[in-house]
Amino acid sequence: MIRSPLALLVMLSLGLTGCATTSDNNDPWEGYNRGMTSFNNGADRVLLKPLARGYRAVTPDLMERGVSNFFSNLGEPVNILNNLLQGKPVAALSDTGRLLLNSTVGIGGLFDVASKSGMPRHNEDFGQTMAKWGVPSGPYFVLPFLGPSTVRDAFGAPADRAVNLIEHLDSASLEDKLTVLQIISIRANLLPLDAQINASNDPYLFVREAYLQRRNFLVYDGEPPIDEEDFEFDEDFDEDLDNFDDDL
Repeated sequence: MIRSPLALLVMLSLGLTGCATTSDNNDPWEGYNRGMTSFNNGADRVLLKPLARGYRAVTPDLMERGVSNFFSNLGEPVNILNNLLQGKPVAALSDTGRLLLNSTVGIGGLFDVASKSGMPRHNEDFGQTMAKWGVPSGPYFVLPFLGPSTVRDAFGAPADRAVNLIEHLDSASLEDKLTVLQIISIRANLLPLDAQINASNDPYLFVREAYLQRRNFLVYDGEPPIDEEDFEFDEDFDEDLDNFDDDL
């Protein structure tokens, strides 16, 4: 699993179209975070988004899906390990089955045979594992090029990266090429979500609240302890987001 650049974590987090604003205590570094968000958005606009649009324009849909499946398969060890660390052996066993089935019958992960066989992909990472064991999230923190995070998630990202199979390739050149392709592929998949951000009154606040709420959703496996009256969910958008999660 790659920790994605720029707007990836922004868009990856969006599961809500109407968000209750959290306390400013979650964002004591707002001045820095807004500045870094502007920098990231500029870099995305100049470099990553044009590459993603070009990739989408020249790549057939079937091939795009195959590339996404391939990188998703390489990230399965992250799900397996974190499920084990969170005390979820059944989910870890299922993800192990996914890795084996998709790597063989699915031709190196190009086809997601496992999902069609009743083994859905889980979305786990070390940030969630630390949350499971009581580590507080810490303040909201926008990372250079990587986008929205928290202090806890920022510390967890290197551990996830170390487990990803891309990191264990014999060729450094191949690793670099695959990493670039994965970044472009993920950004291309997320292009349809740009409008959700641009349409908000304050894109920074929208992204921040969506990220924090989405992370809370993942930490509690879809059942966060929140007051449902305080949030307005867009079911169609949330379904689209789950499809994007499957690509990671």
